[in-house]
Amino acid sequence: MTKTFDAGEVTLEQVREYVWEIPQEGQMRVPARVLASETLLEEIKQDKTLEQLKNTTHLPGIEKYAVCMPDGHQGYGFPVGGVAAINAENGCISPGAVGYDINCGVRMLKTDLTYSDLQGHEEELVNALFDAVPTGLGGGGVIQDAPVDEILRRGVEWAVENGHGIESDLAHCEDEGFRPEADPSKVSQKAKDRGRNQVGSLGSGNHFLEVQRVTDIFREGVATEFGLEEDQIVVLIHCGSRGLGHQVCTDYLREIEQTHQGLLNQLPDKELAAAPAGSQLAEDYYGAMCAAINFAWVNRQLIMHQTREVFADVFDRHHEEMGMELLYDVAHNIAKKETHDIDGTDKEVFVHRKGATRAFPAGRPELPPVYRDVGQPIIIPGSMGAGSYVLRGGENSLSETFGSTAHGAGRLMSRTQAKNEFWGEDVMDDLREQDHIYVKAESGATVAEEAPGVYKDVDEVVGVSDALGIGDRVARTYPVCNIKG
Repeated sequence: MTKTFDAGEVTLEQVREYVWEIPQEGQMRVPARVLASETLLEEIKQDKTLEQLKNTTHLPGIEKYAVCMPDGHQGYGFPVGGVAAINAENGCISPGAVGYDINCGVRMLKTDLTYSDLQGHEEELVNALFDAVPTGLGGGGVIQDAPVDEILRRGVEWAVENGHGIESDLAHCEDEGFRPEADPSKVSQKAKDRGRNQVGSLGSGNHFLEVQRVTDIFREGVATEFGLEEDQIVVLIHCGSRGLGHQVCTDYLREIEQTHQGLLNQLPDKELAAAPAGSQLAEDYYGAMCAAINFAWVNRQLIMHQTREVFADVFDRHHEEMGMELLYDVAHNIAKKETHDIDGTDKEVFVHRKGATRAFPAGRPELPPVYRDVGQPIIIPGSMGAGSYVLRGGENSLSETFGSTAHGAGRLMSRTQAKNEFWGEDVMDDLREQDHIYVKAESGATVAEEAPGVYKDVDEVVGVSDALGIGDRVARTYPVCNIKG
């Protein structure tokens, strides 16, 4: 007898351990799957995640099944933690299934420093990073009046060429920090104006820069290939395309709603608004989205450059002497044309990953040469009190999730609820006194919104990924210093 899980209006059937399915019914084009433990399912069922996941199965051209990762929670139309592969010939592309923060993502910067090298410098370091990296809602970047069109067109190559990085940074970034399909002419002037003075800024919300120490190694050989070892200091940067990406999403959602009303009427939620594959709007959105992807990579690149400069000042050594090299940069709000084996046939699909990370195993041609034989690094941030993980693309990711896994711990409570339950100053004091974690933020409200208790258990999320073989545990890290908007 099939085991089921009652989630109120939705009943899930267990396919096998950690894999649950909402069977296809009514207007659903495919089933929906949730990858989670029963503990995580209890949390996931508290909001509209499952309803939103079910809604995504109505998108034209969706292949195989819609998938929700173990960190899933309610999003805008499409759940955060959602993955959908949609046929690139007869399907569609949906800005809502990418999200407003196009190419929100994370990068990890390695160092040769150990935790003991850092002790005694925490306060100096957190203050210097806060001064060097602009934070906060609407905040300016490190370059004023940036050449936005060049950044949109060329990505990280522009940054390195203009002294904001080193050549090896390109080889350690997803897609080498560049989407060739980027078309700056498809990005509105309003979007460009919003981004012009924000390049090299964290923004607000859950975005952060965190200095961490490696506490655990799970796969020695892979960790060695990644250049990670216990007690090592690393830096994690989490942010996206700022106001520019938000405006791109807004612009195209409005245009799609007006132009493709017929398709919109077929969908249970207008927030899933999609442009048919091959239509002018689909082509335009893809070009604009790829340009915003390039912008976000440059944004994180400039923040990393500022971080290298700060470490050089605080420790009085050049960043190269401290081994400050990029481990990897991964996007987790993105749609990409990829080829996947679907029921024995190679098909080109738009893989929408919203709050989900690409997790390609060894051998996949898109991986940079340095990681092609070991598998793609995956970076999973937890909360600022719980630590984060480095994984590598698992052998089962292509067959299970179109080469994807989770992107973080996943929220348990809304920002409003968090501000009612936590007081930012108290959270910062507790982290410093109990856990020796130094936090500096633009406002106490942001810290309250991002308190450790706001998030799911990152160990549980990563445990599911590892057990399913979609993202294998390599290392665990723990916060030392954190700056936020």
